[in-house]
Amino acid sequence: QVQLVESGGDLVQPGGSLRLSCAASGFTLDSYNVGWFRQAPGKEREGVSCISNRAGTPTYADSVKGRFTISRDNAKNTVYLQMNNLKPEDAGVYYCAADRGGWPVISVQVMCGSPQYDFDYWGQGTQVAVSS
Repeated sequence: QVQLVESGGDLVQPGGSLRLSCAASGFTLDSYNVGWFRQAPGKEREGVSCISNRAGTPTYADSVKGRFTISRDNAKNTVYLQMNNLKPEDAGVYYCAADRGGWPVISVQVMCGSPQYDFDYWGQGTQVAVSS
């Protein structure tokens, strides 16, 4: 079965850290573009970080630059989002999405920044809460 499953969400204090995992089954994630998105109550979904299935530098939302890092562990068929120095405004449900891509190549900036970009698969989300 083709599936993406997020995990790692928790309640943390401001300044704390979490590592979210996006584990794929039924397909090989390293051949897919992957994005992390979040949605806070009453807010639209926001692209947090996206990484290409090709060589290149991943992109990050301005609000998380310097604090979040996206990475792949191909042996585990998993993509991670390391989140450091968490702020209350980081709270929300975090979703992982994957897209096979193809040609022409779409930039990671477009993947994360365009609401119309169509990812093939979405996970169910993992909730992150940041509160003192």
